[in-house]
This record gives sequence, C-alpha cells and structure tokens, in this order.
Amino acid sequence: MMDQAQSLRQLVSSQEPKLAEKGETSARIITVCSGKGGVGKSNFTLNFALTLKAMGKRVLLFDADIGMANIDVLMGVSAKYNLYHLLKREADIEQIIQLGPNGLPFIAGGSGMDELFSLSESDLNYFTAQIALIADSMDYILFDTGAGLSKETLKFITSADDCLVVTTPEPTAITDAYALMKVVNRTYPEISFKLIVNQAGDEREASVTSDKIRMAASRFLQLDVSYLGHISSDAHVVQAVKRQTPFSLAFPNSVAAKDIHRLALSYLTIDGKKETKVQGIKGFIHKWLKRSK
Repeated sequence: MMDQAQSLRQLVSSQEPKLAEKGETSARIITVCSGKGGVGKSNFTLNFALTLKAMGKRVLLFDADIGMANIDVLMGVSAKYNLYHLLKREADIEQIIQLGPNGLPFIAGGSGMDELFSLSESDLNYFTAQIALIADSMDYILFDTGAGLSKETLKFITSADDCLVVTTPEPTAITDAYALMKVVNRTYPEISFKLIVNQAGDEREASVTSDKIRMAASRFLQLDVSYLGHISSDAHVVQAVKRQTPFSLAFPNSVAAKDIHRLALSYLTIDGKKETKVQGIKGFIHKWLKRSK
C-alpha cells in the first residue's frame, strides 16, 4: 500500500503543471474564526475545505485552534504527527501533512501551536521554507482558529487574505461576533470580514441575523461586512459528528450539504472578481511577525 509521504508527493507533483500554466505560486490564506465557542466553526471549516476541494480547488487545512484542536477528530483520522514535530525538526512537511477524507491535506495543531509563537529567527525561517514547499501548490490554505479573540487568533485574522466569521442566530453568538469585529477594527480598520450564519432555522432567520451584525458594523464601525450565506440547522450534521465523518460526505443530499455547496460557490464568485494579488504564505508570515512586535 502507498504510504502517506508518497501519496503527498504525488499530490503535489500532480498539481505542479496546473500551477505552471497559471503562472501562480501563491495560495490565498483564509482565517476562520468565531466570537464564541459552540457555533460549529471547526465543522464549518472542515466541510468548507472539502467542498472547495470537490470543486477542483487545491486546499490545505491547518488546525490552528490552540489547546482545542479537533479537526482530526471530526474526520475520524488519527494524526501521527502535528506541527510540534515540524518545529522540533523531528519530521518534515511531507510527514506532518496528513491526508483526510477524499485526500484532503491537513496539518494537525496540538501542542505545536504554542511553540509557533516563540520561534527563533532560524527556526522561523525553517518553518516558512517547509510550509512554502506545499503552500505554493495550493489555491487555498484555511486556518481554523480558536473561538473568541486571543492574541494568537488576532495575528491570524490580521495577517490573512480573508477572514470568515461564523456565528449562529443565538443572541450571545451575534453579540460576540460583532464584538470580535469591533476589537479588530479598532486597531486594524483595513481588515474586512465575511459572515456565515450557521445552524439557522431557515433563510429568513439567517438573513435577520446577518442584517443585525452588518447594520451595527456599518453604523458604529463604518465597516462593510459581506454576507456569504447560511447553513441550516440539520439533524444530519449531528449524526455526521457522531460518526466522525464530515456531513458533506456522509449526507451529500442533506440541506446542510447543499447550503455549504452554495456558500462555497458564493465565496469563489467573490474571490474570482478580486483584482488584488494574494500575498502567499511568506507574505502571511511576514505580516504575522510584524503583528508580534
């Protein structure tokens, strides 16, 4: 049977011709965050990544939730290596990148995330070079960050190309999503946000939820928040979590799966209209270092 490293090498090499044709070497960096826990952020990130991949995009999923990393659990995959092993030079990038369902490449977080924020210049250069080996063959890199706004999450939000904020119609989730945007906007007014309403009872409830946040952001922050779409409250999602299988794969005809497909299309449509050049992983880390000073 083909081992993981060999599978990953084939994955990268098979994408290089497409990369050369387009003349691009930069992935768009996406941070996914939420104002509070319990809104389904990680589940959204995983299924969003899988949906983008099913649409022909090259996606790398990075679990950046410090202390609460659970992407591998949601997939039912046991991660042999995580970021810690790369930072300690106990494994290279090909070894720490695991392949999840449908061949989705992902990096487990775990204890390595703490190490990431206190690297020496030499170690940081090594980390950047290693990540660039795979990042340059991707269209999108998704960082699933921790809930709330820690100083680490703030760095991811303000260094990425895009920030997706996941909320639910619950009043506390709405308040916390707005609060996150407000705190970020206070210091970094140039950062824009895209909003996703998860666990919505119906389209109307999602629209009302979105309008509350967007109107408050516009009125009090002079911030234009884009609304990407919603994911319906669906019993299939709970069933999929119990099975440790992404709902978009376990129940592809479910309402939630159709919603996230529609949402991914919306994102790609918006992304396709952008004229700004993406910064790539090296640009992301350069920004991230500036935020650390």
